[in-house]
Amino acid sequence: MKLSELKVGKSAVISAVNGQKALRGHLLDMGLTPNTCVTVRAMAPMGDPIELSLRGYRLTLRLEDAANIEVTPISTICSGNCSSCASNSKRRGTDK
Repeated sequence: MKLSELKVGKSAVISAVNGQKALRGHLLDMGLTPNTCVTVRAMAPMGDPIELSLRGYRLTLRLEDAANIEVTPISTICSGNCSSCASNSKRRGTDK
């Protein structure tokens, strides 16, 4: 499933980041990396952009860019304590 298809309030784990070289690099630089837990928090009135919550911060992303991110939905909203988030924070040295 694409991140652009995820509904407000739903969470998923990023499985792949696609796109042309520059776009892919930009998405990765923003923290949208594989195995990261992400939650769609809000959507603009016209449906674009969407507001995401990941790695302890919020990020606004255009649907066109979100369509380049493959995700695997999870059943509960990620509070930052899922195994994916925990392993990512340890890897970055930001473990709470």
